[in-house]
Amino acid sequence: MIVRDILSQKGSEIYSTSPEATVFDAIKKMAEYNIGALLVLSDKRLVGILSERDYRNKVILKGRTSKATLVQEIMTTDVFHVTPNASIEECMAIMTEKKFRHLPVVKDDQDIVGVISIGDLVKSIIDKQKVEIRFLRGYISGSYPG
Repeated sequence: MIVRDILSQKGSEIYSTSPEATVFDAIKKMAEYNIGALLVLSDKRLVGILSERDYRNKVILKGRTSKATLVQEIMTTDVFHVTPNASIEECMAIMTEKKFRHLPVVKDDQDIVGVISIGDLVKSIIDKQKVEIRFLRGYISGSYPG
């Protein structure tokens, strides 16, 4: 399974904010959509990502206020991304090594086509295992189509 398969199942809705938005407005949007991160776009170009972790570490623990802090002041600017053809294993390795939970999916080095989360990857792995188990049970019981 590859990233394109995940996006075709979950959809490719992109939730974003601008660098000039207040952190309060960005966090409000995250709560509204029940998501853990927002892409930060400037002129439709990916310039950063804002996560719950950024908020915790760079606002709350620093004694700042979300209404007086701009997204561009706390967003992560070194954003890793994958292509729609990336494998689930590749994505898991990146997320595990870099310790983050969201990966933008970018086509042709600039067109954002979606975002995948660690939850999306785990779900796809579990779904694949369920199919394999069903086929193995069929094979063992003799009902495997052949």
